[in-house]
Amino acid sequence: MDKQMTYRGPSDSVTLTPGPIRVGLWKEFIQLTKPGIIRSNLMAAFAGFWVAAKWDIPWLTLLWMLVGTTLVLASSCVFNNYFDRDFDMKMERTKKRALPEGRLKPNTVLGYAIILGAAGLAVLFGLVNVLSGVVGIAGMFFYVVIYTLWLKRTSTWSTSVGGISGAMPPVIGYVAVTGQIDMGAVLLFALLFLWQPPHFWALGIRRVEEYRAAGYPLLPVVKGITRTKWQMIPYVVLLLPVSWLFYSYGYTGIIYGILGTIINAIWLFICIAGFRAKDTEAWAKKNFIWSINVLMLNMLVMILDTMGKV
Repeated sequence: MDKQMTYRGPSDSVTLTPGPIRVGLWKEFIQLTKPGIIRSNLMAAFAGFWVAAKWDIPWLTLLWMLVGTTLVLASSCVFNNYFDRDFDMKMERTKKRALPEGRLKPNTVLGYAIILGAAGLAVLFGLVNVLSGVVGIAGMFFYVVIYTLWLKRTSTWSTSVGGISGAMPPVIGYVAVTGQIDMGAVLLFALLFLWQPPHFWALGIRRVEEYRAAGYPLLPVVKGITRTKWQMIPYVVLLLPVSWLFYSYGYTGIIYGILGTIINAIWLFICIAGFRAKDTEAWAKKNFIWSINVLMLNMLVMILDTMGKV
């Protein structure tokens, strides 16, 4: 017969067996890292590495880059969960997380974030190269300090400036191969930086009342949905020449120049269609889903098209 243990939540206690607690605990720690965000950012890091290596892959370096980047991303997301636990309690989308419901202690989560970050940076600095570690630190700093602790709580600029941190993974992948910041790194940064604000604003429009209730000064909350729709446009427009610049500077072939432009142009069309959409929430959902596809398709075509640049 299993020995029983008492688990205390925020306002009650239940008696559970050690087995279910252990399984549930692992799930809680995994969810704190936001696996969905890690997956998309790892794809970007992988693409940056592949563009730099051009199919002549140093596999061990690739492995350690992915491990280090995963740990750094996980650490940043756990820090975000730790510092946002008060806001998460107020939002339907986040109030069931481990910290708002008291299933994990804040100090435990903070320690977890520190350990993940230290391990990730140790891998990048020690097993990849110094520059990848420096870029990793920059990404963590912008996401945890500038975005989470400062702008997310005080300014509509949080999404735009926060895009700096989200643009770091492909740069980590790129400099892991090259050991330097050049035009390739700049273009990868630009692609991810320009993609993020309209991607996140689509979610913000869809969840605007939740963000309003939580007190986030998100653009659609402060400036309104129509203003947010307008603000999406220049970011997506600026994405259009990026794929051609990759081709012009010789980082990819013409296939990515053409297909990348088409992919981004479809997103621009969807953004513009928002001004005549009768159901704003349905449009925002469609925009958000397509924005995810935009990133994945850009990365996939870019990777495949570097074959001709070996």
